[in-house]
Amino acid sequence: MNKNEKFVITINRELGSGGRTIGKKLAERLNVPFYDKALIKALTKKYKLSVKEIEEMKGRNHSWWAEFKRAMNIGAEMGVSQYHYRAKFSDMPDMLTTDEMFSTEQEVLRGIATDESCVIAGRSGFFVFREHPNHLSILIQASMNYRIERVARKQNLTAEEARKAIEQVDKMRENYVKKYTGFSRYDTRNYDLVLRADGKTEDELVDIILQYMK
Repeated sequence: MNKNEKFVITINRELGSGGRTIGKKLAERLNVPFYDKALIKALTKKYKLSVKEIEEMKGRNHSWWAEFKRAMNIGAEMGVSQYHYRAKFSDMPDMLTTDEMFSTEQEVLRGIATDESCVIAGRSGFFVFREHPNHLSILIQASMNYRIERVARKQNLTAEEARKAIEQVDKMRENYVKKYTGFSRYDTRNYDLVLRADGKTEDELVDIILQYMK
């Protein structure tokens, strides 16, 4: 990956592995925006975007994402690492996701990466940018014990509640990814770099990613 040209780094992660936080910290270190699936879904719903509308914006302006941000007054609070969206179990895929919504979200993601270098955390990032010429695909994993402890602490759950939540999210994410991409998110062939979070701080994992990029 060439950091001197526009690039996109996608981070797929297991719930409780710290992948979203690692993505945010990585974006801060690289001084580029950070986007996650929750933000993209919120944008498509709030502004009622569709593939047709995005195609029309593309027709008017190749850099349609920049045009869209200016028109909708979307600033740093929506796009950079300061942006924070967290509802309980917000990592769960939206059960109301439709083929049209998935297609729209893909177009939004591609538009973002066309306009600027960025870090994107999301279930299907490895698939959306599989043909991107300057893309680094990362998977963050962790042991079940590590994930349970982290989820229980952050969500104020018992260990058993955290385990059930993790198992539910794992199943939903895998079903989601297989349905819309035809791939398993656990297939390491989808990624350039696979990291295990156990025994390392988030900053140490960011350091490993930055070293790999060199």
